[in-house]
Amino acid sequence: MLTVRKSNERGHADHGWLDSHHTFSFANYHDPEHMGYRSLRVINEDRVAEGRGFGAHAHRDMEILSYVLKGKLAHKDSMGHVEVLGPNEIQKMSAGSGVVHSEFNGSETDPVHFLQIWIEPKSRGTKPSYEQLKFEAEEKLDRFKLLASPVPAAGAATINQDTSVSVAELTPGKQLTYPLGSKRHAWLHVIHGEVTVNGKALKTGDAVAVDHEESLEVSAQGKANSEILLFDLA
Repeated sequence: MLTVRKSNERGHADHGWLDSHHTFSFANYHDPEHMGYRSLRVINEDRVAEGRGFGAHAHRDMEILSYVLKGKLAHKDSMGHVEVLGPNEIQKMSAGSGVVHSEFNGSETDPVHFLQIWIEPKSRGTKPSYEQLKFEAEEKLDRFKLLASPVPAAGAATINQDTSVSVAELTPGKQLTYPLGSKRHAWLHVIHGEVTVNGKALKTGDAVAVDHEESLEVSAQGKANSEILLFDLA
């Protein structure tokens, strides 16, 4: 069973310095029909103006992933990490028992465009942790590149939940198969481009919830590359 979530149905907030689309209820956007999916709680597509950002604020008991699409995202936290994140990197912060961090546009001249993802953890009160991993663009080209996993895996962040996150960039006409299994669930988000998922047509910003499907057949449509983010969930 596939349930489509269209891009234009998402919540939207424009604060001038921040333009954000919310896949699930977040901040002032509340939709009881879209509070999250399985352990996936937040997918925010954020565009932050040059020199601006989110000041120091606290999190706890949440697995937080950031994936930059364009530009630079600067990060600072109470664990002592001061980093800059760019495209083809995954950043994971396990907030656990509590952490304070800030996120700013790492450029004074160009905006930053990124996805922030929150996943509810399987256990609470754990020790906070941070990972930032860079990969080559070719690693996601016409194949799934693992970004985060519940068990340690080379080139992927480790998260405190039975969820894995993968990215793929498909060239026109390319088809990928993902073996899901009928007892697992998936959420697929189209970062950009046009794809079909088990026959369902999706475009930039669209997503689909997948239940009771043995596998996913993802086919690129259109004349340009398409990029997708796939969550494999318990």
